[in-house]
Amino acid sequence: MRSLTKRVLSAEQLAAMLRESAGVGCSVEAELTDGWFNAAYRVRLDDGRPAVVKIAPPPDAAVLRYERGIMATEVMAHRRMAALGGIPLPELLYAAPEFMALSVLPGTPWDKAADRIPADRQARLRRELGRIVARLHTLAPEDGRYGYPAPEAGLSAADWPSAFGAMVEALLEEAGHRHTPLGAAPEEIRALVADVLAEVEEPRLVHFDLWPGNVFVADDGSAVTGLIDHERAFWGDPLAELVSLTLGGDTGPGSDLVAGYREAGGVLNFGPSALHRLALYRVYLGLILVVECGPRGYPADHADHVRDVLGRWVAELRTVRRGRADSA
Repeated sequence: MRSLTKRVLSAEQLAAMLRESAGVGCSVEAELTDGWFNAAYRVRLDDGRPAVVKIAPPPDAAVLRYERGIMATEVMAHRRMAALGGIPLPELLYAAPEFMALSVLPGTPWDKAADRIPADRQARLRRELGRIVARLHTLAPEDGRYGYPAPEAGLSAADWPSAFGAMVEALLEEAGHRHTPLGAAPEEIRALVADVLAEVEEPRLVHFDLWPGNVFVADDGSAVTGLIDHERAFWGDPLAELVSLTLGGDTGPGSDLVAGYREAGGVLNFGPSALHRLALYRVYLGLILVVECGPRGYPADHADHVRDVLGRWVAELRTVRRGRADSA
């Protein structure tokens, strides 16, 4: 996807950027076009190592509030996971405010490998991914705060209801500023942010973008070989992780993924209040997908599609909320 946030650099400019900050140049082998926010290139460093270089948007690019300082967030999340161990990752070779360089992972993004991996191996991979995610969710912020780590975003708070409320409000403000139609009244969306969030008492690292394209697997489907693209990470409710994980398969109580998560010591509750929170997090992702269309310059058909998705998730949240109210 071509996005206005992607910085366009020539091969010479990219090599000069690396040489100035990391002390090593590179030759560009290919632009990686699957990402939707940062530009990324497959390169060969001057010392012979293959690498992937992700480049932050240009300083004057219009970004959403939660995207401020997003490169530093990804680097922080990567370093915390690498230090913890037990989470497959590429090696972080170099990091600077404008870019990060990573080793090349073995295997293939899961979305591109899925058609050739038998169902039984897919099930084992989902179970393994559940164990990995449970490990990820043991990470906690050093300052105990919830929300986005980057100070530039200004979207953190001492409790989850305050942080999540600010996260939602930032998107609604952006939608209002850009006159972005949401398919639901902002006042209703604000009203749907529920007091069930107060049940979250410990912030944990939430990747929030673990769809199959960000999970690498061995070509024969024998193992998960790495997680990538941690830029949307925040400190919050681990349950929110299921929003993107659902894009790769079942995440219900009897699923392979949840079985693996619980095997590794993770705790997931699927009671009425948890399902209410999960519906809230789906709406939050829907807001991101709709509101980002403006600053990124996405085509109208994509904007229409994600608006329909948001509308469906808002309707589901209404239903969940109404059902809980009727049973109270």
